[in-house]
This record gives sequence, structure tokens and C-alpha cells, in this order.
Amino acid sequence: MSIKNKIYNLIREDDVNDIYSNIFDLSIISLIVINLLLIILDTFNMPDWYFSLSSKIESISVIIFTLEYLARLWVSDLAIKWVSPTKARVKHVFSFMAMIDLLAILPFYIPFLIPVDLRILRSLRMIRLMRLLKINRYTSALKTITTVFINKKNQLASSLIIVSLLMIISSVIMYNLESQVQPDVFENAFSGLWWAVATLTTVGYGDIYPITFGGKVMAGIIALLGIGLVAVPTGIISAGFVEMIDVEKLSIPKKHRIAYIKRKNRRPK
Repeated sequence: MSIKNKIYNLIREDDVNDIYSNIFDLSIISLIVINLLLIILDTFNMPDWYFSLSSKIESISVIIFTLEYLARLWVSDLAIKWVSPTKARVKHVFSFMAMIDLLAILPFYIPFLIPVDLRILRSLRMIRLMRLLKINRYTSALKTITTVFINKKNQLASSLIIVSLLMIISSVIMYNLESQVQPDVFENAFSGLWWAVATLTTVGYGDIYPITFGGKVMAGIIALLGIGLVAVPTGIISAGFVEMIDVEKLSIPKKHRIAYIKRKNRRPK
């Protein structure tokens, strides 16, 4: 077996895992967790030795993540076999997880390539949080959640559109009911949008609220509708998990599960 195939088997994302692949996955996950802890500790007033240690760990992490990114780019033609090697690498570069991998290391290299103001550099360091999304590649549970959202994206998008329309309509109605009594609070139609979001999501911060009788009645109706509308995406996602459990029982490979569920849903009942 060539070195390229060995590296591919080590970092591949499908169900084929040996002990070395599991060790690799565990090592990357551990490194990501360490980076998360460093990001949190960086916000505290730490001694000088800590920042020196943090800088060294950051450099080592970036080197490892860079090597991983280049390795995945190199073996991408083995994972995407239905196109030419060049097209496979282009397809890999613009895939979601490859973009996450790139964003995880990019802030480290930008200051070496482009002169950056220190304030902007501090902001760029927040992009290191993108490394947390890399965990999705190494844990089957997160992959299942991602698959459910992909399968139910159309239904979830429809429910979000309905919620958005209801928020806009309710903010306009509330403006007309409350603007004369509270002109400083409801200055225009979009002033009530924050209130609509807080009410429909049942958060209810109480910083903006109606005081007229009509406004209170409208607020009560919107609050009750919000309870029902929030439950809609929950039901859609729950149905998606039930479908995934049924598919997993059939031992269908992960890369074929989305296609199987789509074919199943298209069948006449």
C-alpha cells in the first residue's frame, strides 16, 4: 500500500476506521479542546509565562492543522473518485469542512502576509473558534445531527419563513397600536421587530412592551402563536432523527443515507 493510501485510510471520514484512525481522531479532538480552553483563558488576567506557553501551543496547533489540511487536499482524489484529480481537489477546497479547516489556520498566517492593525488582529483571533466545528468530522453523533438538518432543510426553511413573516406582520401591527402612546419606544415599524422576536421566542425580556388594551390583546395572541411556531421546527427535527434511527438499523453507509432518505420520502404513501 502506498503512503498516499495509508494517509487516506488514516484521515478518511467514512465508517472505515482502524485503531490508528481512532487515535488520530482522538488526538485532533483533544487538540481542539485544548485550543478552546486557551481561547477562554486568554480572556483572563494571566501571568506572562502562560501567554508564552499559549503562543507555543498555538504555533504547534497551527502546524498540525496545516499538515492535516494539506494531507486532506492531497488525498481528496481518492475520496472523490468520480472526477479528475484536479477537479477533486477543487471540489474539496470549496467543501464546507475544508473551508472550516482553512478558517481555523488562516488568522495565524495573515499577519505574515499582510500588515494588520493590532486591533484587527485581535478580532481575527476570534476566528480560532471555528476550530470547534472541526469536531464534526470526528464524531458520529454530530454527523448525524448535520445529516438530519440537511434532510429537513426545506421544511425548516419553510417554518423559518413563516416565523419571519409573522414577526414582520406583528411588528407593523404593534407599531400602529402603540406608536401614538409610546412614540419613543415604537418609533417606526421595525422598532417593534425586537419586541416581536422576544415575544415569539417566548423570551420576553420586558424592555419593550405594549401598554394599550389593543396592544396587550395582540401581544397575548402573538405569544400564544409563538409557543406553537417554536414547536414546529422541533417536530421536524424529531421526525428527522426517527428517520435516521431507522436508516441506521438498516446498516446503510453514512455517505448513502441522505440519498436513501430522499428516495424514501419521494415514494407514494
